[in-house]
Amino acid sequence: MGDQKPVIFIHGLWIHGSSWQSWIDHYRAAGYESVAPGWPGDADSVAATRANPAAVAGHGIAEIYDTFARAARSTGTTPIVVGHSFGGLIAQKLVTEGVAAAAVAIDPAPIRGVRKLPLSQLRSAFPVLSRRKNRTGAVSLTQRQFRYGFGNVLSREESDELHSRWTIPGPGRPLFEVASAKKDPSSPAAVDTARGDRGPLLIIGAEKDHTVPGSVAREAYDLYSGSPAVTDFHLYADRGHSLVFDKGWRQVADRTLGWLRERGF
Repeated sequence: MGDQKPVIFIHGLWIHGSSWQSWIDHYRAAGYESVAPGWPGDADSVAATRANPAAVAGHGIAEIYDTFARAARSTGTTPIVVGHSFGGLIAQKLVTEGVAAAAVAIDPAPIRGVRKLPLSQLRSAFPVLSRRKNRTGAVSLTQRQFRYGFGNVLSREESDELHSRWTIPGPGRPLFEVASAKKDPSSPAAVDTARGDRGPLLIIGAEKDHTVPGSVAREAYDLYSGSPAVTDFHLYADRGHSLVFDKGWRQVADRTLGWLRERGF
């Protein structure tokens, strides 16, 4: 990736990697070479991924992690990783495993040890967890489900437009793995939060997020209190789960860029 600092963006469940394009352009303008690989089974476009939902079905957290670990190692260095939702969980695993030099986890899916389960989070996950067969299948969100889980602080018009532009089928398995993490010592959602030799980590939460409420992101941050490594937290009081690709995305992107500079990247 030349002399520029590599950044890998990691999308979350139900959202295509091309949703990061504005961030990629913004980061490149700031001097960071950036890419946004897809999850296992994702096609190059939203339309092509929608046309073949079977390709994404059945993939779990471990396979998603392996995909991005390979992408990180292919840079020839330890890149910066920025993840949203389940991508935020993967970003935490990458930095604690030493595969990434620094990580930003935005509205991250709960790692093992997070105990809070607000009603809104349970309702957001219900389309998947309500049917056991979804563990090995692929699930798509309706406009109504997307508006509740992602676009609840947006106008209906913007929420529906984002649903049309970016949503794709997602594997149900990661949600089942997070739901069972408490009882599974070897859960793929586990992260070594006490590790002291990892790079800096920034966790960003959104108070009005229904999918990963701000209190859940805060609890994830609190789990790192026993680590001497740098862990920072920021909470947006007026944002929801769509904050990385709705019309306010640049506010969040600029905060992450400022944090990276403060931390020597």
